[in-house]
Amino acid sequence: MTHAYPSLSSEQKKELSDIAQRIVAAGKGILAADESTGSVAKRFQSINAENTEENRRLYRQLLFTADDRVGPCIGGVIFFHETLYQKTDDGKLFPQLVKEKGMVVGIKVDKGVVPLAGTNGETTTQGLDGLYERCAQYKKDGADFAKWRCVLKITSTTPSKLAIMENANVLARYASICQMHGIVPIVEPEILPDGDHDLQRCQYVTEKVLAAVYKALSDHHVYLEGTLLKPNMVTAGHSCPKKYNPHEIAMATVTALRRTVPPAVPGVTFLSGGQSEAEATINLNAINQCALHRPWALTFSFGRALQASALKAWGGKKENGKACQEEYIKRALNNSKAALGKFESSGEKGAAQESLFVANHAY
Repeated sequence: MTHAYPSLSSEQKKELSDIAQRIVAAGKGILAADESTGSVAKRFQSINAENTEENRRLYRQLLFTADDRVGPCIGGVIFFHETLYQKTDDGKLFPQLVKEKGMVVGIKVDKGVVPLAGTNGETTTQGLDGLYERCAQYKKDGADFAKWRCVLKITSTTPSKLAIMENANVLARYASICQMHGIVPIVEPEILPDGDHDLQRCQYVTEKVLAAVYKALSDHHVYLEGTLLKPNMVTAGHSCPKKYNPHEIAMATVTALRRTVPPAVPGVTFLSGGQSEAEATINLNAINQCALHRPWALTFSFGRALQASALKAWGGKKENGKACQEEYIKRALNNSKAALGKFESSGEKGAAQESLFVANHAY
Protein backbone atom coordinates (compact mmCIF):
# COMPACT_ATOMS: atom_id res chain seq x y z
CA MET A 1 0.00 0.00 0.00
CA THR A 2 1.37 3.41 -0.87
CA HIS A 3 2.13 5.64 2.07
CA ALA A 4 1.44 9.37 1.91
CA TYR A 5 4.58 11.29 2.79
CA PRO A 6 3.69 15.00 2.94
CA SER A 7 5.23 16.70 -0.09
CA LEU A 8 3.79 20.20 0.36
CA SER A 9 3.09 22.18 3.51
CA SER A 10 -0.31 23.78 4.07
CA GLU A 11 1.31 27.17 3.31
CA GLN A 12 2.68 25.87 0.00
CA LYS A 13 -0.72 24.43 -0.90
CA LYS A 14 -2.45 27.72 -0.11
CA GLU A 15 0.02 29.68 -2.26
CA LEU A 16 -0.52 27.33 -5.22
CA SER A 17 -4.31 27.29 -5.00
CA ASP A 18 -4.43 31.10 -4.59
CA ILE A 19 -2.32 31.58 -7.73
CA ALA A 20 -4.45 29.15 -9.75
CA GLN A 21 -7.67 30.83 -8.66
CA ARG A 22 -6.37 34.32 -9.50
CA ILE A 23 -5.57 33.21 -13.05
CA VAL A 24 -9.07 31.82 -13.67
CA ALA A 25 -11.12 34.35 -11.66
CA ALA A 26 -14.57 35.01 -13.20
CA GLY A 27 -14.24 36.32 -16.76
CA LYS A 28 -10.46 35.95 -16.83
CA GLY A 29 -8.30 33.76 -19.04
CA ILE A 30 -4.70 33.52 -20.25
CA LEU A 31 -2.79 35.30 -23.00
CA ALA A 32 -0.37 32.71 -24.42
CA ALA A 33 2.55 34.85 -25.63
CA ASP A 34 5.09 32.04 -25.32
CA GLU A 35 5.63 31.28 -29.00
CA SER A 36 9.18 30.07 -29.59
CA THR A 37 11.46 32.09 -31.86
CA GLY A 38 10.69 29.62 -34.67
CA SER A 39 6.93 30.00 -34.23
CA VAL A 40 7.21 33.79 -34.20
CA ALA A 41 9.15 33.52 -37.48
CA LYS A 42 6.11 31.94 -39.14
CA ARG A 43 3.75 34.58 -37.71
CA PHE A 44 6.00 37.48 -38.72
CA GLN A 45 6.50 36.00 -42.19
CA SER A 46 2.74 36.29 -42.76
CA ILE A 47 2.96 40.09 -42.24
CA ASN A 48 6.38 40.53 -43.89
CA ALA A 49 8.06 41.58 -40.65
CA GLU A 50 11.64 40.63 -39.86
CA ASN A 51 12.01 38.10 -37.02
CA THR A 52 14.53 39.98 -34.86
CA GLU A 53 14.74 40.09 -31.07
CA GLU A 54 13.84 43.80 -31.19
CA ASN A 55 10.74 43.20 -33.34
CA ARG A 56 9.63 40.43 -31.00
CA ARG A 57 10.11 42.82 -28.06
CA LEU A 58 8.21 45.64 -29.79
CA TYR A 59 5.28 43.40 -30.70
CA ARG A 60 4.94 41.85 -27.24
CA GLN A 61 5.33 45.27 -25.66
CA LEU A 62 2.21 46.34 -27.57
CA LEU A 63 0.26 43.40 -26.09
CA PHE A 64 1.56 43.96 -22.55
CA THR A 65 0.93 47.74 -22.57
CA ALA A 66 -2.67 47.52 -23.85
CA ASP A 67 -4.90 49.77 -21.74
CA ASP A 68 -6.88 48.91 -18.62
CA ARG A 69 -9.81 47.45 -20.56
CA VAL A 70 -7.94 44.13 -20.65
CA GLY A 71 -7.51 44.08 -16.86
CA PRO A 72 -10.77 42.22 -16.15
CA CYS A 73 -10.13 39.83 -19.08
CA ILE A 74 -6.57 38.53 -18.62
CA GLY A 75 -5.62 36.68 -15.43
CA GLY A 76 -2.24 35.40 -16.61
CA VAL A 77 0.32 35.79 -19.38
CA ILE A 78 2.60 32.95 -20.53
CA PHE A 79 6.11 34.14 -21.45
CA PHE A 80 8.82 32.56 -23.58
CA HIS A 81 12.27 32.50 -21.89
CA GLU A 82 13.58 35.44 -23.96
CA THR A 83 10.52 37.59 -23.20
CA LEU A 84 10.82 37.09 -19.42
CA TYR A 85 14.05 39.10 -19.48
CA GLN A 86 13.05 41.81 -21.98
CA LYS A 87 12.14 45.37 -21.00
CA THR A 88 9.78 48.12 -22.15
CA ASP A 89 11.14 51.19 -23.96
CA ASP A 90 11.48 52.94 -20.61
CA GLY A 91 13.44 50.08 -19.01
CA LYS A 92 10.81 48.18 -17.03
CA LEU A 93 11.05 44.37 -17.12
CA PHE A 94 8.02 42.81 -18.82
CA PRO A 95 7.15 40.57 -15.81
CA GLN A 96 7.07 43.63 -13.53
CA LEU A 97 4.82 45.47 -15.99
CA VAL A 98 2.40 42.53 -16.24
CA LYS A 99 2.30 42.07 -12.44
CA GLU A 100 1.53 45.77 -11.93
CA LYS A 101 -1.51 45.24 -14.14
CA GLY A 102 -2.72 42.55 -11.73
CA MET A 103 -1.88 39.61 -14.01
CA VAL A 104 0.07 36.48 -13.05
CA VAL A 105 3.34 35.79 -14.87
CA GLY A 106 3.81 32.35 -16.44
CA ILE A 107 6.66 30.65 -18.29
CA LYS A 108 6.86 27.92 -20.92
CA VAL A 109 9.30 25.30 -19.58
CA ASP A 110 9.21 22.39 -22.03
CA LYS A 111 11.89 21.96 -24.70
CA GLY A 112 9.65 20.77 -27.53
CA VAL A 113 8.50 17.44 -28.89
CA VAL A 114 10.73 14.55 -29.95
CA PRO A 115 9.84 11.27 -31.74
CA LEU A 116 8.69 8.28 -29.69
CA ALA A 117 10.45 5.25 -31.15
CA GLY A 118 8.35 2.35 -32.39
CA THR A 119 5.19 4.43 -32.90
CA ASN A 120 3.41 5.76 -35.97
CA GLY A 121 4.96 9.24 -35.86
CA GLU A 122 3.98 9.90 -32.23
CA THR A 123 5.95 12.12 -29.88
CA THR A 124 6.83 12.85 -26.29
CA THR A 125 8.01 16.17 -24.85
CA GLN A 126 11.53 16.80 -23.61
CA GLY A 127 12.75 19.24 -20.96
CA LEU A 128 12.71 17.39 -17.63
CA ASP A 129 16.52 17.52 -17.30
CA GLY A 130 17.43 20.59 -15.29
CA LEU A 131 13.77 21.53 -14.78
CA TYR A 132 14.15 21.51 -10.98
CA GLU A 133 16.87 24.19 -11.17
CA ARG A 134 15.13 26.18 -13.90
CA CYS A 135 11.89 26.34 -11.87
CA ALA A 136 13.81 27.67 -8.85
CA GLN A 137 15.32 30.41 -11.03
CA TYR A 138 12.04 31.26 -12.82
CA LYS A 139 10.27 31.64 -9.45
CA LYS A 140 12.97 34.10 -8.36
CA ASP A 141 12.54 35.95 -11.65
CA GLY A 142 8.82 36.47 -11.10
CA ALA A 143 7.05 33.47 -12.65
CA ASP A 144 4.21 31.95 -10.61
CA PHE A 145 2.87 29.44 -13.14
CA ALA A 146 4.28 27.33 -15.96
CA LYS A 147 3.22 25.56 -19.11
CA TRP A 148 4.30 22.25 -20.64
CA ARG A 149 2.75 21.01 -23.88
CA CYS A 150 2.38 17.37 -24.84
CA VAL A 151 0.95 16.41 -28.23
CA LEU A 152 -1.17 13.44 -29.28
CA LYS A 153 -2.76 12.80 -32.64
CA ILE A 154 -5.77 10.88 -33.84
CA THR A 155 -5.41 8.39 -36.71
CA SER A 156 -6.71 4.85 -37.21
CA THR A 157 -3.75 3.57 -35.11
CA THR A 158 -3.10 6.48 -32.73
CA PRO A 159 -2.87 7.59 -30.03
CA SER A 160 -1.16 4.39 -28.92
CA LYS A 161 -1.25 3.23 -25.33
CA LEU A 162 2.48 3.97 -25.11
CA ALA A 163 2.06 7.58 -26.26
CA ILE A 164 -0.83 8.17 -23.85
CA MET A 165 1.03 6.71 -20.85
CA GLU A 166 4.39 8.32 -21.64
CA ASN A 167 2.94 11.79 -22.14
CA ALA A 168 0.75 11.48 -19.02
CA ASN A 169 3.81 10.57 -16.94
CA VAL A 170 5.95 13.37 -18.37
CA LEU A 171 3.18 15.88 -17.56
CA ALA A 172 2.87 14.52 -14.01
CA ARG A 173 6.63 14.66 -13.40
CA TYR A 174 6.74 18.26 -14.68
CA ALA A 175 3.74 19.23 -12.52
CA SER A 176 5.31 17.74 -9.41
CA ILE A 177 8.62 19.62 -9.97
CA CYS A 178 6.79 22.92 -10.50
CA GLN A 179 4.78 22.61 -7.31
CA MET A 180 7.91 22.00 -5.23
CA HIS A 181 8.98 25.52 -6.26
CA GLY A 182 5.66 27.28 -5.71
CA ILE A 183 4.84 27.32 -9.42
CA VAL A 184 1.34 26.33 -10.61
CA PRO A 185 1.67 23.84 -13.49
CA ILE A 186 -0.62 24.13 -16.49
CA VAL A 187 -1.06 20.58 -17.72
CA GLU A 188 -1.47 20.58 -21.52
CA PRO A 189 -2.18 17.27 -23.28
CA GLU A 190 -3.15 18.63 -26.70
CA ILE A 191 -4.92 16.30 -29.10
CA LEU A 192 -4.24 17.80 -32.52
CA PRO A 193 -7.18 18.68 -34.81
CA ASP A 194 -5.43 17.10 -37.82
CA GLY A 195 -7.40 14.32 -39.51
CA ASP A 196 -10.88 13.43 -40.74
CA HIS A 197 -12.20 11.86 -37.51
CA ASP A 198 -15.68 12.80 -36.28
CA LEU A 199 -16.72 14.47 -33.03
CA GLN A 200 -17.43 11.17 -31.25
CA ARG A 201 -13.94 9.83 -31.99
CA CYS A 202 -12.34 13.01 -30.60
CA GLN A 203 -14.49 12.80 -27.48
CA TYR A 204 -13.54 9.15 -26.91
CA VAL A 205 -9.81 9.86 -27.32
CA THR A 206 -10.00 13.00 -25.15
CA GLU A 207 -11.62 10.98 -22.35
CA LYS A 208 -8.95 8.25 -22.53
CA VAL A 209 -6.10 10.80 -22.57
CA LEU A 210 -7.47 12.88 -19.67
CA ALA A 211 -8.21 9.77 -17.58
CA ALA A 212 -4.57 8.70 -18.00
CA VAL A 213 -3.29 12.20 -17.18
CA TYR A 214 -5.25 12.43 -13.91
CA LYS A 215 -4.21 8.91 -12.88
CA ALA A 216 -0.56 9.92 -13.44
CA LEU A 217 -1.03 13.19 -11.51
CA SER A 218 -2.45 11.16 -8.61
CA ASP A 219 0.43 8.67 -8.77
CA HIS A 220 2.91 11.58 -8.60
CA HIS A 221 1.14 13.17 -5.59
CA VAL A 222 0.32 16.34 -7.50
CA TYR A 223 -1.89 18.78 -5.58
CA LEU A 224 -4.81 19.26 -7.99
CA GLU A 225 -6.11 22.44 -6.35
CA GLY A 226 -2.82 24.05 -7.39
CA THR A 227 -2.96 23.05 -11.08
CA LEU A 228 -4.80 24.10 -14.24
CA LEU A 229 -5.70 21.98 -17.27
CA LYS A 230 -5.13 23.23 -20.84
CA PRO A 231 -6.92 20.79 -23.16
CA ASN A 232 -8.27 20.92 -26.69
CA MET A 233 -11.97 21.53 -27.11
CA VAL A 234 -13.65 18.38 -28.41
CA THR A 235 -14.06 19.05 -32.13
CA ALA A 236 -14.11 16.94 -35.28
CA GLY A 237 -10.89 16.62 -37.28
CA HIS A 238 -10.06 19.50 -39.58
CA SER A 239 -10.75 17.34 -42.67
CA CYS A 240 -13.98 15.78 -41.36
CA PRO A 241 -16.71 16.22 -44.01
CA LYS A 242 -19.39 16.66 -41.32
CA LYS A 243 -19.58 20.06 -39.62
CA TYR A 244 -20.80 20.28 -36.02
CA ASN A 245 -22.47 23.29 -34.40
CA PRO A 246 -21.19 25.03 -31.24
CA HIS A 247 -23.86 23.34 -29.08
CA GLU A 248 -22.69 19.86 -30.17
CA ILE A 249 -19.04 20.80 -29.58
CA ALA A 250 -19.93 22.18 -26.13
CA MET A 251 -21.86 19.05 -25.09
CA ALA A 252 -19.06 16.72 -26.23
CA THR A 253 -16.39 18.86 -24.53
CA VAL A 254 -18.17 19.26 -21.18
CA THR A 255 -19.19 15.57 -21.14
CA ALA A 256 -15.55 14.48 -21.68
CA LEU A 257 -14.36 16.80 -18.89
CA ARG A 258 -17.09 15.69 -16.47
CA ARG A 259 -16.04 12.07 -16.93
CA THR A 260 -12.34 12.66 -16.30
CA VAL A 261 -11.39 15.94 -14.59
CA PRO A 262 -11.80 16.02 -10.79
CA PRO A 263 -13.77 18.97 -9.37
CA ALA A 264 -10.69 19.82 -7.25
CA VAL A 265 -9.11 21.34 -10.38
CA PRO A 266 -9.85 25.11 -10.21
CA GLY A 267 -9.97 25.77 -13.93
CA VAL A 268 -9.79 24.51 -17.48
CA THR A 269 -8.13 26.96 -19.89
CA PHE A 270 -8.81 25.76 -23.44
CA LEU A 271 -6.28 26.06 -26.22
CA SER A 272 -7.71 27.37 -29.50
CA GLY A 273 -6.17 24.60 -31.63
CA GLY A 274 -6.21 26.35 -35.00
CA GLN A 275 -9.83 27.51 -34.81
CA SER A 276 -10.44 31.00 -36.18
CA GLU A 277 -10.68 33.77 -33.59
CA ALA A 278 -14.46 33.96 -34.04
CA GLU A 279 -14.94 30.16 -33.82
CA ALA A 280 -12.85 29.82 -30.66
CA THR A 281 -14.90 32.53 -28.92
CA ILE A 282 -18.27 31.17 -30.07
CA ASN A 283 -17.37 27.63 -28.96
CA LEU A 284 -16.07 28.82 -25.57
CA ASN A 285 -19.32 30.74 -25.08
CA ALA A 286 -21.38 27.63 -25.95
CA ILE A 287 -19.33 25.57 -23.47
CA ASN A 288 -20.22 28.07 -20.73
CA GLN A 289 -23.90 27.96 -21.69
CA CYS A 290 -23.98 24.16 -21.62
CA ALA A 291 -26.82 22.79 -19.45
CA LEU A 292 -24.56 20.23 -17.74
CA HIS A 293 -23.09 20.98 -14.31
CA ARG A 294 -19.57 22.39 -14.59
CA PRO A 295 -17.58 22.45 -11.32
CA TRP A 296 -14.51 24.23 -12.77
CA ALA A 297 -13.94 27.64 -14.38
CA LEU A 298 -14.00 27.04 -18.18
CA THR A 299 -11.97 29.75 -19.85
CA PHE A 300 -9.27 30.40 -22.44
CA SER A 301 -5.51 30.16 -22.88
CA PHE A 302 -5.29 31.48 -26.41
CA GLY A 303 -2.28 32.43 -28.49
CA ARG A 304 -3.35 32.69 -32.12
CA ALA A 305 -7.02 33.25 -31.24
CA LEU A 306 -6.13 36.40 -29.25
CA GLN A 307 -3.40 37.65 -31.55
CA ALA A 308 -4.18 36.93 -35.22
CA SER A 309 -6.11 40.13 -35.95
CA ALA A 310 -3.77 42.19 -33.75
CA LEU A 311 -0.70 40.89 -35.57
CA LYS A 312 -2.29 41.65 -38.93
CA ALA A 313 -3.23 45.18 -37.83
CA TRP A 314 0.33 45.82 -36.61
CA GLY A 315 2.00 44.58 -39.79
CA GLY A 316 5.42 45.23 -38.26
CA LYS A 317 4.91 49.00 -38.46
CA LYS A 318 5.35 51.34 -35.50
CA GLU A 319 2.53 53.64 -36.61
CA ASN A 320 0.06 50.74 -36.38
CA GLY A 321 0.64 50.16 -32.65
CA LYS A 322 -2.70 51.58 -31.55
CA ALA A 323 -4.65 49.58 -34.18
CA CYS A 324 -2.86 46.41 -33.03
CA GLN A 325 -3.79 47.04 -29.39
CA GLU A 326 -7.43 47.78 -30.28
CA GLU A 327 -7.75 44.42 -32.06
CA TYR A 328 -6.17 42.59 -29.10
CA ILE A 329 -8.44 44.39 -26.60
CA LYS A 330 -11.50 43.50 -28.70
CA ARG A 331 -10.56 39.82 -28.69
CA ALA A 332 -9.81 39.87 -24.94
CA LEU A 333 -13.20 41.45 -24.19
CA ASN A 334 -15.04 38.95 -26.41
CA ASN A 335 -13.34 35.95 -24.80
CA SER A 336 -13.91 37.33 -21.32
CA LYS A 337 -17.64 37.46 -22.09
CA ALA A 338 -17.49 33.95 -23.58
CA ALA A 339 -15.84 32.66 -20.39
CA LEU A 340 -19.01 33.82 -18.59
CA GLY A 341 -21.35 32.50 -21.32
CA LYS A 342 -22.40 36.10 -22.11
CA PHE A 343 -20.89 36.66 -25.56
CA GLU A 344 -23.22 37.71 -28.36
CA SER A 345 -21.83 37.24 -31.86
CA SER A 346 -22.24 40.11 -34.27
CA GLY A 347 -21.14 38.08 -37.33
CA GLU A 348 -17.47 39.07 -37.51
CA LYS A 349 -15.65 39.46 -40.78
CA GLY A 350 -12.05 39.64 -41.98
CA ALA A 351 -9.16 38.19 -40.01
CA ALA A 352 -11.42 36.98 -37.19
CA GLN A 353 -13.01 34.44 -39.56
CA GLU A 354 -9.75 33.09 -41.00
CA SER A 355 -8.80 29.56 -40.00
CA LEU A 356 -5.62 29.47 -37.90
CA PHE A 357 -5.12 25.75 -38.53
CA VAL A 358 -1.52 24.63 -39.05
CA ALA A 359 -0.99 20.96 -39.89
CA ASN A 360 0.97 19.06 -37.21
CA HIS A 361 1.35 22.31 -35.24
CA ALA A 362 4.65 22.67 -33.36
CA TYR A 363 4.83 25.47 -30.82
